[in-house]
Amino acid sequence: MCAVSVVSGVGVDALRTLLLPGTTLVLLGSSGTGKSTLANHLLGEHAQEVSSVGANARGRHTTTARELFVLPGGALLIDTPGMREFRLWDAEGDALDETFAEIAELAERCRFRDCGHDTEPGCAIVAALAEGALESARWANFLKLQREKVALARRKDARVAAEEKRAVRARSREYRKRDRARGKT
Repeated sequence: MCAVSVVSGVGVDALRTLLLPGTTLVLLGSSGTGKSTLANHLLGEHAQEVSSVGANARGRHTTTARELFVLPGGALLIDTPGMREFRLWDAEGDALDETFAEIAELAERCRFRDCGHDTEPGCAIVAALAEGALESARWANFLKLQREKVALARRKDARVAAEEKRAVRARSREYRKRDRARGKT
């Protein structure tokens, strides 16, 4: 992955060094993020239609089909239409732990094996967040994908859905019990 801005020129030269003959670059992302603008820049010509940024400072969906180009130098470029959303393809496997390897490593250092990474004493993730060693945005992204992984597994497996439902009920009972103990209704 390479951060690139055609407007400022940041990262364009670094990207070009990766585009060797026989390599393929696929531009993926949300609508209006500048994928086709980057394609045109790398091609050195206006091959893809692009739209200007709207009054709301958001890009516009212009590309409607995938297209393959041969870049000067022999690398291949695939420009794709914008994606409305990205979702996990498969809930099984270790892809999430591989993508967020630093979080998986931190989780292994937690005091408790079943750490919820919230308020447990000895939680390595809570400590890393507090110290700034783990960015809160990265943690939030991990949690979001983890929820999607659970939802995908639930859709695939009725047993997982039943376990999740039991866990939600148990948490709800605990919250109600705690609230009664604190004098809340």
